[in-house]
Amino acid sequence: MLKGAVAGRYSTALYDLATEGKAVDLVEEDLKAVAGALETEDKFRQVIFHPQITAADKKELLDSIFKDKIQSLTGNFLALLVDRRRETFIKDILDEFVILANRDRNVVEARVSSAVELTTDEKNSIEQLLANITGKKVQSSYAVEPSLVGGVLVHIGDKVIDGSIKARLANMSDSLKKIS
Repeated sequence: MLKGAVAGRYSTALYDLATEGKAVDLVEEDLKAVAGALETEDKFRQVIFHPQITAADKKELLDSIFKDKIQSLTGNFLALLVDRRRETFIKDILDEFVILANRDRNVVEARVSSAVELTTDEKNSIEQLLANITGKKVQSSYAVEPSLVGGVLVHIGDKVIDGSIKARLANMSDSLKKIS
């Protein structure tokens, strides 16, 4: 609960400032760079997330690594997060920021799972179909889940389109149970 509330509040504030400064794309890239460094660099993450390291030391480290590499708005925002002891929410804030940016870009993210690797033509067909359904540009990520047996399972936000054989078999099983 706290994670969602904090991420929502901070990402909205940052997004409003980035929009005002016409720097949404740049701030998004900055946040991705910082979140990526936190994910891949263990020592950096340990220092930034350590509760006994002072805010001044954390801000000095962030400045030494990202100075002249990120927007001043992003740097000031990171300093604010450190001052308020919210640095552990950077990834969540990034996720919420991307959702806000994509909403204004008329872009929707879709996660497509299939039993086997899809061809480029199949991926293009799915993306075109999803674009027609949603009325938005679709950014898709793909995963292989052999348990689906066949077909595809699509997640768009909180909506699920289940066209998998696994789901059809489950429906058929339920129907047969009702008959007997």
